[in-house]
Amino acid sequence: MYFVRAADVVVAPMSIYRSPAGRQALETVYAEAVDELDVTVDEEEIDTRHGSTHILMVGPEHGQPVLVFHGGNATNPMTLAWFTGLADDYRLISPDIIGQPGHSAETRLDPQGDGYGEWVVDLLDAFDLHSAPMIGTSYGSGIILRTAALAPERIERAALVVPAGFGIGPLLPMLKVGLPAILYRFLGSDWLLDLVLSEMVTQAEADPVVRETIAASLRHVELEREFPEADAAELEAFTAPVAVFAAENDPFFPPDAIIPRARDRVPDLTETEVLAEEKHILSPTGQGKVTESIRGFFET
Repeated sequence: MYFVRAADVVVAPMSIYRSPAGRQALETVYAEAVDELDVTVDEEEIDTRHGSTHILMVGPEHGQPVLVFHGGNATNPMTLAWFTGLADDYRLISPDIIGQPGHSAETRLDPQGDGYGEWVVDLLDAFDLHSAPMIGTSYGSGIILRTAALAPERIERAALVVPAGFGIGPLLPMLKVGLPAILYRFLGSDWLLDLVLSEMVTQAEADPVVRETIAASLRHVELEREFPEADAAELEAFTAPVAVFAAENDPFFPPDAIIPRARDRVPDLTETEVLAEEKHILSPTGQGKVTESIRGFFET
């Protein structure tokens, strides 16, 4: 969901958590986020070639399956909440991304390699799905693009929301998030957290789960510093319809940077939408607008 970039090469830790207490803190905010979902939640564990994967599922058991991928350095239920408006008709299958906070294996894959695509293929196979529509939020969009590069036939259509996968925007807006985030990591001062939230969250006061999740991740997780991406050559065989939803004031993936790249790389970019006055983490109003737009996109 958010990134703190560094110029040096970081060796992946044995655990993505900085301490056992940090793991517990993330498990606590995860559980709170699940409790806040306004729908019944089913949970399941799936084995994949890259490790065990924890799945949240909402919506009718026999509804149209849709795979939903959350943002990096954040938890699955925090952004699954954005799309529960689809759960009247669709069966949303939302895995905890491996190597990210949650209950899946802590395996961290090469963001530019085939690992994420292989992982998604294994998930589809586990649910006996040849293909499915997919929704990706931030880092999750990059995972969909890596899947499109490896196994394009497994994606029926893709909705990419505040998407990673097409590079980043200018450095200055990212620094306005990254510098206070790094300081908060070590100092833990609320005013530093407020600075982070003011730059990346549209309405920070609207959902305490967002504040608690970001705070816990910044303090206790060995943050992911890269994100999956795919270029035009890798996506040449990917012919499924794609919709991109970009937030006007996103410090990471601003529309004027990513939408032209998406047009250059995605063969069938059928829809683009700029969410006015929204930041990287959408307001409840923004979430509702995107959900309804995705519903229309899926039904065309």
